[in-house]
Amino acid sequence: MPAKKRQNDPETGKRSKKEKRGELAVINSDLRDDAVQKGMRDAWQRKESYTNGKIHLDCEPFPHCQITHFLQSESFVESLQAELLQLNFNSKSNDLYKFQQSDDLRERKEHHISQIRSVIFGEFRIWLSEVLQVDLEATVDISCAKYEHTDVLLCHDDELEGRRVAFILYLVPPWEVKDGGTLDLFSTDEHCQPVSVVKSLLPCWNSLVFFEVSPVSFHQVAEVLSEEKCRLSLSGWFHGPSLPRPSRYIEPPVPCHIHIPRDESLLFEWVNEMYLDPRYQARVQQEFEESSEICLPSFLQEEKLRQVRSALQSSEIQWERKGPPNKRCYGYADMQSVPSCVQECWELLSSESFFILLSNLTGLRLHYLCGDEDESENKEGKSETENGGGEGNTQAGGSGTNADASSTEKKEKGPPTCVGELRRWAHGDYTLLHDSVKREYALDLQLHMGCAGWKSDFGGFTSYIAHDEDEELLTVYPEDNSLALVYRDKDTLKFIKHINNSSSSQLSSQNTTAFYDFCFNYYE
Repeated sequence: MPAKKRQNDPETGKRSKKEKRGELAVINSDLRDDAVQKGMRDAWQRKESYTNGKIHLDCEPFPHCQITHFLQSESFVESLQAELLQLNFNSKSNDLYKFQQSDDLRERKEHHISQIRSVIFGEFRIWLSEVLQVDLEATVDISCAKYEHTDVLLCHDDELEGRRVAFILYLVPPWEVKDGGTLDLFSTDEHCQPVSVVKSLLPCWNSLVFFEVSPVSFHQVAEVLSEEKCRLSLSGWFHGPSLPRPSRYIEPPVPCHIHIPRDESLLFEWVNEMYLDPRYQARVQQEFEESSEICLPSFLQEEKLRQVRSALQSSEIQWERKGPPNKRCYGYADMQSVPSCVQECWELLSSESFFILLSNLTGLRLHYLCGDEDESENKEGKSETENGGGEGNTQAGGSGTNADASSTEKKEKGPPTCVGELRRWAHGDYTLLHDSVKREYALDLQLHMGCAGWKSDFGGFTSYIAHDEDEELLTVYPEDNSLALVYRDKDTLKFIKHINNSSSSQLSSQNTTAFYDFCFNYYE
């Protein structure tokens, strides 16, 4: 009976609620051990591994440390998780990532958020400064992220002015490898470019991972494959003096080539006759000049399409992986290994007659026989547009007269050229925007195959954006046997969105694991 009275005592109830509200964030006591601090400091300086209790330091492929049971109180961690889940989250999606993120947590007043912020900004920052022998600033970036089914953060190095140490505190349910969402660490080559994932850290409840931000700290959050679990975490950066960065590696340019000599009989064998009609070509050109982009459905003749689609499944084709993963990840064909009909399709897109066809469809000067007689007329049109005719255009390359302007700019550069590849797109593939991308005037061509029934939610679409802006100008979705033409100017960039796990069922229903595209760039 006395025990029962104590349970019902309102004063006791008030005290327990107050104690829970006032619960303090206390970090793992191992971190306060002088021997642990010295062991960590010495190992970090020598770039060696170190393990003591709940602390695991590894310096390969770059220095990182995992601290399990980071906070001593389980009830505090549970209450912190509950507070964080009550926040407003913003959906974030671009070439590099797709997930949900809270606003910056530096000003939040909730008790448990304030407590964890105080510990990370204070005691833990001081401990890190001592271990790393680096003066870390009092200002710390911190936010909360939610990764759910198909969310991902692709390969990057975290380098930004002032960032010195990245940290992630996991607040996840029991997690398995099959759930995805691992923190993947990449090896690097002699140019400090990422090569492949060599270590994956599984998210674990109340564990904290930190790593040194450097020119080789390439990592990713693998796609979350679980449809039920939420990968909740607190993450941010400690600021301090940046590590020296080597000169930026510039990839060697892919060589372009002029058209190959093939007569117009190749067009009549392969291309839908509708697109060979001069009157229809004039209509297409008018539309293209207004918007700088067009999609031409049913482009190849059906019999040729069936031959190529079937041949693309051949085991004889040697598919290579194209990287590095901080810029791109997809398969491309060794053209020496492709069946004859695939080679013929390639030759079609590289042929002199196809250059002429593209000139007729777009109005661009891709052959010496096309466009010269209209030069003075184009100049007049350019003048009119500069006086206001191009207002309101939001397509990838601006108005068609911008293409004419670029033609004049490039007129003395030699004969029209092209460069192309045959690509294979499967789950996990993508391309990213990057600083070293060549900014240029070009006509982009994509001819998709094997993607019937493709949905935008799967990714795999090509997104055109304005340089230094988030505004999306144009999206080209994979469409079977559709020829997409987009004129791209120097201020327009493009990427292909990461293909997520949702695509697997669609591809398997067609007894394949991938779709394909012929991708060419043409230059006046």
